[in-house]
Amino acid sequence: MTDAQGSRESARGALPVAGPRDVRRATVRLVRADARAFAAVLALNALAALAGLAAPWLLGRIVDEVRAGSGVSAVDRLAPAILVAAVTQLLLARWARYVGHRFGERTLARVREEYVRRTLALPASVVERAGTGDLTARGTADVTAVGTTLRDAGPELLINGVQVLFLLVAVFVLNPLLGACGLLGLGVLWPVLRWYLRRARTGYLAEGAANSDVAEILAATASGARTVEALRLERRRVSASRDALDVSRRARLHTLFLRSVFFPSVEIAYLVPVVTVLLVGGALHARGAVSLGTVVAAALYLQQMAGPLDEILMRVEQLQSSGASFARVEGLARAPQASDGAGPSPDGDRIDVTGVRYAYDRGGEVLGGVDLAVRPGERLAIVGPSGAGKSTLSRLLAGVDAPTAGAVTVGGVPVAGLDPERLRRQVVLVTQEHHVFLGTVRDNLRIAEPSASDEALWAALTAVGADTWVRELPAGLDTRLGDGGTPTDGSQAQQLALARVVLADPHTLILDEATALLDPTTARHTERALAAVLRGRTVVAVAHRLHTAHDADRVAVMEGGLLTELGTHEELVAAGGAYAALWRSWHGERPAAPFTAPRTPGPASEGA
Repeated sequence: MTDAQGSRESARGALPVAGPRDVRRATVRLVRADARAFAAVLALNALAALAGLAAPWLLGRIVDEVRAGSGVSAVDRLAPAILVAAVTQLLLARWARYVGHRFGERTLARVREEYVRRTLALPASVVERAGTGDLTARGTADVTAVGTTLRDAGPELLINGVQVLFLLVAVFVLNPLLGACGLLGLGVLWPVLRWYLRRARTGYLAEGAANSDVAEILAATASGARTVEALRLERRRVSASRDALDVSRRARLHTLFLRSVFFPSVEIAYLVPVVTVLLVGGALHARGAVSLGTVVAAALYLQQMAGPLDEILMRVEQLQSSGASFARVEGLARAPQASDGAGPSPDGDRIDVTGVRYAYDRGGEVLGGVDLAVRPGERLAIVGPSGAGKSTLSRLLAGVDAPTAGAVTVGGVPVAGLDPERLRRQVVLVTQEHHVFLGTVRDNLRIAEPSASDEALWAALTAVGADTWVRELPAGLDTRLGDGGTPTDGSQAQQLALARVVLADPHTLILDEATALLDPTTARHTERALAAVLRGRTVVAVAHRLHTAHDADRVAVMEGGLLTELGTHEELVAAGGAYAALWRSWHGERPAAPFTAPRTPGPASEGA
C-alpha cells in the first residue's frame, strides 16, 4: 500500500493497511526474534530431505543390479537401507515439525502482544472514527489467520521447500539432461502461479475489508438496537446489513474463483515433468545413454516431488490470505499513536477553551467558536438542549478529540497532546456508556489503579453507593461478573465505572450524563457522594437534571454550538434568559419564553 493510499484511508477514518515491504520487514523482525529456533527448523528440514533422497536412489540401484544378474541378494542387501532411510526421514520430519510449531506459537504470542500494545496506544478518536468492527475483525479473524500460518503453513512450507530443492538436485546428479527435462516440465507452473499471485493479494485484502464492514454494521446495530427500534430504522439497518453482506459475498466469490482456476491447473502441471522424463529417459535408455535404474530413480524423484509441490502451492494460497491478514494486523503500526509523554508537563490545572470550533467528518460544524475558562477546583455544569454541542465540548475538554480550530489546554498544554497516562491523571471523562469487563469485581476496579488495596476498593465503592450490593454478592470482591458470572444491571455497571474514577483520582472529572441510568434518588446520592470525595477537584458535569446545575459553582448554557450564558444558578435565574426558562419549565412552571435552540448543523445524535 502506498503512502497516498494510507492518507486516503486516514482521511476517511479507516485503519491503515501495511504495504508488502512493511510486511516483509515485520516477518524478518519476527524471525530474528527467535533466530535460533528458526535455524534449527531449517537444519532439521534439510536433514529430513537428505534422508528422503535415499529411497529412490537405492531403488534404482536394486533395478540395475537385478538386471545385471545379482538376483534376490541385491534386494535383501538394499531393502533394509531403504527402511532405515524412511524411518530416519520420519523422525527428523516430526522433530522439525515440533520445533517449527513451537517457533510458530512463540511468534504468534509476539504478534498478539504487539497488536494489543498498538491497539491500546491508539487515540480514542482514531478508534471511534475507524469503528470497533474493524479492530475486532483484525484482532480475531486476522490474528488467527496469521497464527495458523506461523504454526502450520510456515514450518510446512520450509519442510516441503527443502524437499523440492533436494529432489531436483538429485535428478541433476543422476543425469543433467533428465534434470533439465524435469525443470522445464515444472516451468509450466510459472504462468499459472504468476497469474494467481498478481490477483490474490488484492482479492484477499478486499475480502478482509468486507468482513470488517460486516462486523462493524452488526456491532453498531446490536449496540444501538434500542435507538434503531425507537426511530423505526429496522428496514434501513437490515438494508445496510444486506448490502455489506452482498459485498462480502462478492469478495469471497472472487477469491474462490482464483482458487478454482489455480488448483486444477497445478494438479495437471504436476504430471508434465514426470511424463517428460519418462519419454526422454526411455529414448536415452534405448540408445544405451542411461541405465534403466537411473530413469526409474529420476521418475521416482519427480513423482515424489508432486507431494511437496502440492503442499507448497496450497501453502502459497494460504500465505496470500494470511499475508493480507498480516498486512491488516501490521497496519496498526502506521496508525496515529498517542503521545509518548515526551512533551511538556502542564503548569497548573486550569483548563482554557479558546476560540474552539469543531466539525465531524461527515457533518457540519457542531461548535462555532467557544471561549471558556474552567478554574481549578470549581464545579461547572453544562446545560442545553440535545444537539447543542454539550457532549462534543466535554470530549474536547477530556482530550478525546482535538478541535478543528482554536485550542483546549490544561496548564498551557493542549489536552489532546498529553500521553494517555498523564491525561488519565489529569482529566477523566465518564459518559452514560458503560462496560463491565469479564472478571471479578476486583478486576473491574483495578483497571483504574492496579496497585489499589482492598480497603481502597471498598472506599471507592462506598463513595458511589455501590458497597451495599457488592457486599451482598456471593464472594464479594471476588465475585465474577459478566457472561458466566453474576449479571449486572445498567445502574450497577455505571456505579462500577464511577468507582474506577474515584480510584484513578484525576484532578478534573467530566461527567457527561454519567448518572443517567441511575434512578433519581440513587443518582443524587451518587453525585453528592462523588462531590464529597472530589472536593477540591475540578468537576464539569453535562446534565439534563437541573439539580446538578443548582449545586454547581457556575452554569454554562449551550445553544446551537455556542456558549450563550455563563454564571451562577442564581445569576442566570435572575437574568431571565434561556436558563431561567429552562429552570421554570423543569419545575413544571409555565415558562415566560420558550427555550429553543437554533438548528445545529452537526449530527442529530450529538448531545447528551
